[in-house]
Formats: sequence, structure tokens, C-alpha cells
Amino acid sequence: MIPVIRPFLGEEEALAAAEVVRSGWVAQGPRVAAFEQAFAESAGAAHGVAVSNCTTGLHLSLHLLGVGPGDEVVVPSFSFIATANAVKYVGATPVFADVDPLTGNVTAETVDAAVTPRTVAVIAVHQGGVPFDVDSVQALCDRRGIALVHDSACAAGSTYRGRPVSSGAGLAAWSFHPRKLLTTGEGGMVTTENTEWATRLRKLREHGMSVSAADRHAAGGVKLEEYEEVGFNFRMTDMQAAVGLIQLRKLADVIAKRRELAGRYHKLLGELDGLRCVGDPEYGTTNYQSFWVVLPDDFTGTSVDVLAGLAERGVSARRGIMASHLEPAYADQRDVDLPVTEHLTRRSVILPLFHQMTEAEQDTVVGALDAVLRGAK
Repeated sequence: MIPVIRPFLGEEEALAAAEVVRSGWVAQGPRVAAFEQAFAESAGAAHGVAVSNCTTGLHLSLHLLGVGPGDEVVVPSFSFIATANAVKYVGATPVFADVDPLTGNVTAETVDAAVTPRTVAVIAVHQGGVPFDVDSVQALCDRRGIALVHDSACAAGSTYRGRPVSSGAGLAAWSFHPRKLLTTGEGGMVTTENTEWATRLRKLREHGMSVSAADRHAAGGVKLEEYEEVGFNFRMTDMQAAVGLIQLRKLADVIAKRRELAGRYHKLLGELDGLRCVGDPEYGTTNYQSFWVVLPDDFTGTSVDVLAGLAERGVSARRGIMASHLEPAYADQRDVDLPVTEHLTRRSVILPLFHQMTEAEQDTVVGALDAVLRGAK
């Protein structure tokens, strides 16, 4: 079975993790600090704050901004459900916005349509690694006097107008889940330009402690911490960070290979009438974290039929990006007009794409998809 994704991990990562184990310091410590600095530099950000995953990064970002009960946060429904869930965690209400049919991302226009007098923030997603139009969405938020948080979970290595995708963002949350191009197993990062925010985020992720455990250890002697506010346990381990440092060195090569494979997909799948493939927007480049396609209009089956047909032919695929407002957890918010979101989630499929993929495997995927589409038209 050809998988959707295969993490690109090897002996270097195993040795890096083993070295941490042998050191005796496996919790958040010096390697986390090194990974924060290295990732922030690669992302074009002033500060990086490592966390346990991207969801906790979004949670911390909203908490930092003071978002809470009675507030509304505009989010895309066309995203993994964690985007909306983070809003719920701080007691606020997610308000779903529709997306652009080509990029799958919110736009200034779709966000503006969802803003109300109770809106205090927007979480905009670089969906599947495709950058959203940062300048236009930021301009809208500035005009409306609301905060913008980047959900950059999938976007490590993507670009916006020639720069790293969330470079200069006030707050951006990143994921290092195994389905991402850079993985630490689980794990995440918040990047920011604001030094005070970075300092507070580091305290909040570690129970609100005034002095981290690593700093107390390094200082020697007796150094007591204080708990200045109620915080969280959202830390990353040094074992994860050690793996992340190795992964970060490989990121450019991984993206180059994925874009090469994606280009070949575009060429081969372009011969299938009516099929549309995800691609670069005019203002940036995607890292192709997910290679999703929209089924032809004259295809009479469903995306589930496609998934089943591909599986029968040895290809593991996934449904397209979910529509969060259609999930049972948000049943009370289904009465919302999101035609593009509902079309994309029902008519899209994510195809296999991974660093080690061979041309023969790609040919198998394309042949299988062609057979399934022809069979149901």
C-alpha cells in the first residue's frame, strides 16, 4: 500500500535523541533553546517558543491576547478542527468564514463577512502549506482593530512574496506532527516579533514559573521560582528538540524534492479532464505539505468512492481538508453559509506525497485515480 505520508527520519535523528538520553537531561532544556533559535531564524522571526504541539500554541496565543468568554474569533471551517477548538479552550466563540476556491484559504473578503462587533481576533490558516494572502488579511485586521494569528501548522518552508511564510507575524503557531515536513513526533512552536510576548509565552508554557527548571539548574545554588499567574504544562522535551534540529537541516532539501514530485503530479494529472490540483498562488509558494485535488464536475461518485477505489488499487489516500462546522462537535453552528468550504471538503482528496516517493509509485497513484474516475463517470 502506498502511504499518504512517510516521515523522513533516519540514523541522524536516532543518534541525536540517543545523545540526549545519555546526557541525563531529557526534559525542556538546552536543546529546546537551540531549536527555538534555529527555527525562528529559518522562519524569519525574532523569537521562537517551543510548545507541546501546534494546538497548544494556538491556545497560548489566544490566552496571551486576552481572548475569553463573550469574544468571537473568526476562523476557517476548512481546516483541521484544532483551529476552531483552540478558540473554545479560552471560552470564546469561533465564527466560521468561507475560503477561496483555489487556495482553500480565508481572504480579506471572507473574513470581513464574518466579523461582528464581538470579534477580537482572526486565526488564518496557511492550509496544506498554501500561503494565505497575508498583506490583505493583515490590512483588514488592522483596519478593524482586531488581532491576527497565523495557523502555520502545515507551512514550514512555504513562502509569501519571497520571504518565509509567517515572517514578521505578530503570532504564528507551527506543528511538528509526523504528517508535517519537519517532525519531532509531536511538538510545535510559536513565533513572534514581540520580545515581551515571547518572555510571557515561555512562562505560560511552564506553569507560569518566573524561572524555568533549566535556568534554575544552570544557575547552581538555591534559586526559588515564583508562580506569577496561572499557566499551563505545554513544554517540549530536549529529545524532541534534538530530532527537530536535525530535521530543520533537511527541510530545504525535503521541500525541493516535494515540489519536484508535485510538478510531476501536475504534468501527469493534467491529462485527466476536469481534475484540479492544488498549486502555488500568485503571491507565494507552497511546500506541498498536502497534495490535494478537486474531483471533476462530471464525476458522479463521491470522494469516499474515490478513497475506496484507490485503496483497492494499493493507494492510501485521505479525504480533503475537513469542514469543521459539519462535525458533530460543532452541530450548533451548522446553520452557516459556506458554499466553497462545503464543495471543497466533499469533492477533494489528498493524494500520497512524501520525500522518498518514487516515480513508479507516482505512476501507480495516477493510474489508479484515472481508473477510478473513468469507472464512475
